[in-house]
Amino acid sequence: MESEKKKKIGIAIAALLLILLLAGGFVVLGKGGIFGNRGGNELAGRRQNIINLAKDYIAQNEFDRALDLMDRLLIEDSNDQEAKDIRDEALAARAAAAVSREAVRTANAAGGNSGASGADTAALTAALAQALATGRQPSAAEITAQTRLEESRRQAAEEDRQRTEAAASARAAEEAEKKAAAEAETARRKAQEEELARLSAERQAQLRAVNDLIAMGQSLLEKLDLAGGAKAFSEALSRVPPEETRFESQKRAEIAESWYDAGTAQSDTEEGRKAVLEAGAQARAAIAADPTQALPHYTLGKIYRDLKQWDNAAEEFKEAVKLDPANYLYSFELGRVHFNARRFADARQSFEACLKIKPDFEPAWYNLGGTLRVLGRQDEALNAYRKAVAIKSDYAVAHREIARILFAKGDSAGAIASFSQALQYSPNDIASLREMGAAQSTAQNYVAAEVSFNRALQINPDDDQTNYNMAVVKIALNKNAEAVNFARKAAESSPGNKEYAYTLGQANEAVGDIDGVVMAYATAAALDQKYVKPRINLGRFYLENGLYPEALQYLLEAYRLEPSNSQVNNNLGEVYTKQENWPSAVEHYEKALAMESGNPTVRLNLAQAYVSSGNLPQARDAYQELLRFDRNNWDALLQLGKTCALLGEADAAKQHLQDLVKRNPAYPGNAEAQRILVGL
Repeated sequence: MESEKKKKIGIAIAALLLILLLAGGFVVLGKGGIFGNRGGNELAGRRQNIINLAKDYIAQNEFDRALDLMDRLLIEDSNDQEAKDIRDEALAARAAAAVSREAVRTANAAGGNSGASGADTAALTAALAQALATGRQPSAAEITAQTRLEESRRQAAEEDRQRTEAAASARAAEEAEKKAAAEAETARRKAQEEELARLSAERQAQLRAVNDLIAMGQSLLEKLDLAGGAKAFSEALSRVPPEETRFESQKRAEIAESWYDAGTAQSDTEEGRKAVLEAGAQARAAIAADPTQALPHYTLGKIYRDLKQWDNAAEEFKEAVKLDPANYLYSFELGRVHFNARRFADARQSFEACLKIKPDFEPAWYNLGGTLRVLGRQDEALNAYRKAVAIKSDYAVAHREIARILFAKGDSAGAIASFSQALQYSPNDIASLREMGAAQSTAQNYVAAEVSFNRALQINPDDDQTNYNMAVVKIALNKNAEAVNFARKAAESSPGNKEYAYTLGQANEAVGDIDGVVMAYATAAALDQKYVKPRINLGRFYLENGLYPEALQYLLEAYRLEPSNSQVNNNLGEVYTKQENWPSAVEHYEKALAMESGNPTVRLNLAQAYVSSGNLPQARDAYQELLRFDRNNWDALLQLGKTCALLGEADAAKQHLQDLVKRNPAYPGNAEAQRILVGL
């Protein structure tokens, strides 16, 4: 049984070495093949020249030429593994280059950042996932390209998360903003009626007819009858007396708002885009008729905001605030534009100005909280979010932000309570479910975390982050077979994620899947040449299975990366102990102890290494020091008695061994202690 296990580990080691060699950019040289079999130095040299030339072509992005050369070799010998490896490397590199070209093309077309081509990304991801699932060793280019794609995917996912959360925040504030706009409209109409009442009866009749036509046009736009609305507005404007420029400006401003609302209601259509253009034209005409009107500047500000032209939007909103400083909605929108333009100090001032006018406007408190967080003022941000939920108790996204701040401050219990409130009002908020699960995991309430992650996976079963989190929780709950399934799903969804691969290795180790352990840890190590954890685990895994040279190889790699890591040094000490290299064992145990002086296992290992190296006085001192930390460490007490006996310190040896026998009669080593006592 043991020999079969070591055989399986040996096969897995071969796979591991190949992965790491490939990831490092090296290829194992073939010893046979068509040229080797012919036995001629000239032919072997010719083959090597073709190999070298193909590698040069790959380095110069001449992938097709490299593939042609490898096809020539494979026609002569279809079993030439080196040629196959280079062919696979060229194919993966060509796919990665296509991804990069597509990303640049898309970014240039969109005028901003963009992800990679969906087809190329899917192809490359599928190739690496299939390799890991079937045991085929991924090539260096596959790993490198997938790592780049993973970063692009993470960035796209983060941007998508931000868009989703921004949309949720906007929905939460939409009702309050509509109410605010309605209040402003009521105040505006009241002021206009007061102005109208001061005019003659004849003029009042003329202007009321204009108002009726505009109301009819607005009603038609709400029914998406854009042509009918345009006709009614045109007739209304034609009836405005030429001398009533202020009234004309007011009506054009109202028309502009109506066109804007109609356009945004169907923003993805040509009609919607035309409606927004008409809104802009009417707003500018309103400003030309009377520059003192704030509303048309507000409309233009919204148009620029939607186009992400932050500077233009800010200028228009600033003008609206200047012309109508009592309208808190103008200051609020100015704050949002400043925030999007990353002018956070200005955003804070605008939100605070809004709240001075209307302290119970909860969206302003929410946005002020977000601004303060970016400015690093976490406690003030927490206070702002709490004021938002005090005004609107079902403000789910504000509860979520409170939870995030509390979690960052180390208050897991408070975070869990706030996430629960967020989910009370928004049960399908996957972000709150995931993050509450993380808080529950931190609090070591793994059963509750399992429930939270399960709810999140019911909403989105393919979310790689949630599958990863669930795997971690399943490992903590010793549900290791289930952990493997979740970890594998995460790793296959994102083959370039080193943490997912590492966790898959942990899950495989828990169920005893030797091949899976080596493959997953090797992949994690290959994805990041500075990633220590998989190297530590590989070293420990080989150590526990008696493969000391292999254990030493990976532990030394880990040591080069983190020479002060206590676990690495202790494991190195154990390997050197197995190899009876006592000076090196002592060296690394001492380093481990320097990092972790209270670790009884390290101290015991060091003392035993001192004994084996013949340094009995230091061994005695080490055992004594250990017993000062842990007086009931029976192994240390037995070894201390034996060491004192070897040093000729009979009285001390008797004292320690008699103490052991007296205080722990059931200790398995008592028989040995009694034999030593008889001889003293």
